Amino acid sequence: MTPRRKRAAWIIGALIALSLVTFFVVNAFRQNLVFFYSPTQIIAGEAPQNSAFRVGGMVAENSLARAADGVTMQFIITDTAQNIPVQYRGILPDLFKEGKGVVAQGRWENGTFIASEVLAKHDENYMPPEAQEAVNQAHITAANNKTHSASQASQHNKEAQ
Repeated sequence: MTPRRKRAAWIIGALIALSLVTFFVVNAFRQNLVFFYSPTQIIAGEAPQNSAFRVGGMVAENSLARAADGVTMQFIITDTAQNIPVQYRGILPDLFKEGKGVVAQGRWENGTFIASEVLAKHDENYMPPEAQEAVNQAHITAANNKTHSASQASQHNKEAQ
């Protein structure tokens, strides 16, 4: 084999190896990538049906219930516009409380979020940026809906007169 062909074989081999490494890194990254959704987005059908994702918001007041097995917990996460029922089997974090911020990771199954991990906020003023944005967006959407409904009612009243 001539030196030129040897060099070409090494270059082709190196490119194949680099391509394989890139493929495996991208594939591993894609499998471990977990997206964040708000309860409103989940109810709207924007969340994936067959893969893990995160949902964040506030734990609704008076929604925490313990199942008969003593380990399974059920509660509701809200972004003030929509509510998501959550089921979690395990010990909740010490900072987990009703009315406080939470992020849960898991899957959406038959109208219930089955959490594999629950993360509670770590101080009184903190809320994950994604959860805060979801709550803010829900407030804006709710305000727009109220304004739209009020203007329709006003227009209907004018037409009735």
